[in-house]
Amino acid sequence: MMKKRGKGFQVFAASIMLITCLIIVIPFLLMIISSFTEEKSLLLNGYSFFPEKWSLEAYRYILKSSGIILSSYGYSALVTLTGTILSEGMTVLLAYPLSRKDFFAERFLTVFVFITMLFNGGLVSQYMIYSTIFNIKNTFFAYLVPNLMLSGFYVMIIKNYYTANVPVELIEAARIDGSGEFYTFYKIVLPVARPIVVSMGVLIALSYWNDWTNGLYYVTKPEMYTFQSLLNRMIQQINYLTSGQMMSNAAQTQIPSVSVRMGIAAIGVIPMIIIYPFFQKFFVGGLTAGAIKG
Repeated sequence: MMKKRGKGFQVFAASIMLITCLIIVIPFLLMIISSFTEEKSLLLNGYSFFPEKWSLEAYRYILKSSGIILSSYGYSALVTLTGTILSEGMTVLLAYPLSRKDFFAERFLTVFVFITMLFNGGLVSQYMIYSTIFNIKNTFFAYLVPNLMLSGFYVMIIKNYYTANVPVELIEAARIDGSGEFYTFYKIVLPVARPIVVSMGVLIALSYWNDWTNGLYYVTKPEMYTFQSLLNRMIQQINYLTSGQMMSNAAQTQIPSVSVRMGIAAIGVIPMIIIYPFFQKFFVGGLTAGAIKG
């Protein structure tokens, strides 16, 4: 009887996972197919997994409309790499003292970090501070600092991981052996916490890669556009040209406005699709570590 119940639960769980995967994969496939669909077919028949006519016009338009698309791709990679390294370093370093009960300011800093997750000064005040006081407009730091450099949510996740998976006895033994705090952190704590550190690093990199709001608010020079900022402005231009105020209906149909949106989304997700499989095991490790003791 127990075996039948266990098998029934496995079938149920597998069914739920299959449905969840389909919910995730089907819209992605529809996006890819739509980007290769002729614009007229999309306008007449809507989105379909079996379009009447295939076309590469959307990708031709993207390449033809932006000569700096490759440089923006490289700029995005530089911003993502730099921001991930800095943000990850600050996050793991801040989370470590918060996980130590013998740290004198542990409770105060924990409350301080937690409050930043609940309240903020608002977009207007943030823009004024960064643009007038810190003067980061049209600089490399405009992509790095606002909203992305340090997240209280990631700090609390890594802090809780340290607390649950790094035994206090291990740190005390290192201290008895004469190890300093930085050496203990680098040689003992970080290797134990590698799954969660890598997992958070991928999430941070994803946030930097997908960010377009910082470029919208703080960057106006075309040569400094990241990939997401560039494509966001391309969409704005297409919407303006196809708004009916600039050209006739016949001319509007020549611009692949719908398929271009799908093509932009497809191009933007390619790097994450390539990178994710290499770090998938760390996500699994970060979720399961500490679940079984002994």
